[in-house]
Amino acid sequence: MATRQPSKRLAHLSSAIFTEMAQRKQAVAKEKQVIDLGIGSPDQPPPPHLLAALVEAVQKPTVYGYPGSEGSLAFREEVAKWYQYRFSVELDPATEVHSLMGSQDGLAHLALGWADPDDVVLVPDPGYPIYAASIHLAGAEAYPLPLRAENNFLPDLTAIPEHILQRAKLMILNYPNNPVSAVATLDFFADVVQFARAHDIIVAHDLAYSEMAFDGYRPPSFLQAPGAKEVGIEFNSFSKSFNMAGCRIAYVAGNAEIIKPLAVIKSNIDYGVFEAVQTMAIAALQNDRSGAVVNPTSALYQERRDVFLQALAAVGWQIDPPKATMFIWAKVPQGWTSREFAFELLERTGVVVIPGSAFGQEGEGYVRMALVKEPDVLQEVAKRIGDSGILTER
Repeated sequence: MATRQPSKRLAHLSSAIFTEMAQRKQAVAKEKQVIDLGIGSPDQPPPPHLLAALVEAVQKPTVYGYPGSEGSLAFREEVAKWYQYRFSVELDPATEVHSLMGSQDGLAHLALGWADPDDVVLVPDPGYPIYAASIHLAGAEAYPLPLRAENNFLPDLTAIPEHILQRAKLMILNYPNNPVSAVATLDFFADVVQFARAHDIIVAHDLAYSEMAFDGYRPPSFLQAPGAKEVGIEFNSFSKSFNMAGCRIAYVAGNAEIIKPLAVIKSNIDYGVFEAVQTMAIAALQNDRSGAVVNPTSALYQERRDVFLQALAAVGWQIDPPKATMFIWAKVPQGWTSREFAFELLERTGVVVIPGSAFGQEGEGYVRMALVKEPDVLQEVAKRIGDSGILTER
């Protein structure tokens, strides 16, 4: 019998490095205690008032039917109210908001609704892996937009060749950014709107870290830029802002006509988010708008950022502090590649970080570290790194 081969689409997916790190972690864990700063999964539970809202909701017999992929009207109305409160952006909850099973769910299916095999999609490099993966699954071509320190990790839109622009259908952006933790201004977003109009390109902005910012900084929404809703949509999530990662709830907002193809895809493959979880999400947005309960997320990660970077500086690793996200994007010491450094660090110290090359060619020379441990554990990480000698030996 002939050997069965999986779909060729899988060859373009970038899960290999994460699988390899997991395997190496298991091997190292047999000899030493491992501290995993690899995956950006919040280590805190949702606030008590949100847990209470969920507990109350799951006891209602009416929530156990198929909820509908678009999300309840109550949920979509609350998203619209929150966008007005947070960004002064008006949304029609009936047509300009759609629920998702996490923002990754929506991002994974967006290209299926908009990109054909001859189309190009512009994606950040380095970038969150689902961006490029979704394009390959749709059979389209991904064109990388280099994010480099000398340009504050913003793409140079003027450097895109004309022949690429003629085929470009969609552009994906992400600020505050994962993995590089960079931020963007409204002026940049205004330039993006003009660029998208000039070249008839749809803009999809991933705003998953909108409520995870430091030192008083408040990340803007792409939809705040004049004319943004004419050319684009925005994804946002409850995973990081409210420690609801396992609940799998998010939404896409913006241009109704751009959302429609994604909504068609979603209506064909799932029945939406559990209604009790939608009730929990509504409570999160209502409390945030009212100020009745202060969201501790930003303060918690700001403390971790400060403690960790101070401890790393003390052992000789100077890293610029990010203004947002839950990640540290750090240059590896001279003489190492990203993979070599990440693998050797794990072997010597038991600390898991992700090589920057896992996020694209431009990630080479960096590692990403997630602030998903308590401050004392992060101090222990810095001590292990310093004691290992890895920062100075090459």
